[in-house]
Amino acid sequence: MTDNDGSRDAVVIERSFDAPVGLIWQMWTDPHHFKAWYGPNGATIPVAKMDVRVGGTRLVCMEMQTPDGAMQMWFTGEYREVVENQRLVYTESMSDENGNVLSPSDIGMPDGHPVTTEVSVELEDIDGRTKMVMTHAGIPGESPGAAGWAMALDKLAAYAGAHSER
Repeated sequence: MTDNDGSRDAVVIERSFDAPVGLIWQMWTDPHHFKAWYGPNGATIPVAKMDVRVGGTRLVCMEMQTPDGAMQMWFTGEYREVVENQRLVYTESMSDENGNVLSPSDIGMPDGHPVTTEVSVELEDIDGRTKMVMTHAGIPGESPGAAGWAMALDKLAAYAGAHSER
């Protein structure tokens, strides 16, 4: 978002991890690691395809159990910036399992929900720990998506802690 009021339409979360930058980078870019922590509590990630290079695509399936059975949500996007161990920027759109972008209104999202949002992850080494700032532009800070990110990043902290070589 380029306007000065963009923070209203973005989830911005800053976290510090007791893990090296290289490990946190892997958590975002290696499908095996990504599947282990991504999504809110109760979600699983059965599919995570990631071609992590500028212009590369991603396809992620998030699955949640509901009273009516499993519900899947698919997301696709393109990597816009890839600076190893420093900055990762990708677009995200709801899609079908083949990566075809779906209109938010077609899947019951409220009016005004953008078709494409953008996630940026900035990493900084601070004495062997990692400071991360994750911004999801296009998602309001008070939305269910914001709560989902908070849960996912809690899972990331626990997962990274278990994999850190400290």
